[in-house]
Amino acid sequence: MIAHVRGTLVEKDTAAVVVDVNGVGYRVLVPETVSAALPAVGEQVHLLTTFYVREEEMSLYGFVTAEQRKLFEMLIGVSGVGPKAALSLLSVMDAEQLAMAIAGEDIKRLTSAPGVGTKIAQRIAMELKEKAAEIAWQRKVDRLAAKGKPLPSDRLEDAVEALMALGYNRTDARRAVEAAAKSLPSEADTAALVRSALQALTTAR
Repeated sequence: MIAHVRGTLVEKDTAAVVVDVNGVGYRVLVPETVSAALPAVGEQVHLLTTFYVREEEMSLYGFVTAEQRKLFEMLIGVSGVGPKAALSLLSVMDAEQLAMAIAGEDIKRLTSAPGVGTKIAQRIAMELKEKAAEIAWQRKVDRLAAKGKPLPSDRLEDAVEALMALGYNRTDARRAVEAAAKSLPSEADTAALVRSALQALTTAR
């Protein structure tokens, strides 16, 4: 398996690039968001990759972040979703936007990608929404850390776990806890967060 390539960018278009690694040219298929983020031809690049093998097809797909690659691999694991559809989704949205669209079951946003119909979008949301919520949450934490802002405390995660123990899925639990955290005083403890979030979830049913 080829996990990454590092070398000189010798060719680039919106759908694929060629990277020269010690005299060997690797053709790597990429989403448009990745192509747009790469430097000019002749510059050094580093791509995280997924080596895809199906029957007579062997292709290498490249990404600039671990989240992009993880989402791509999650998507092609869904029945009926091939690399073409996965690249299409990653071409119209960045990793965080795509994760949030899946977690929020935003079918309209998902079907905005060429080649992704309503049934496929619904299947993606149904199968991946909780995993996608994890990616979106981590991106939010990373962004806050990069800006030097306070990170979500463990009490939020504790509240989410408590709601999951009561039978709620992680996506709904996290959404309710985040809303509760905004409405309560900053010193509110886990129990208060759970009570407020539970009230909102119960009312919504």
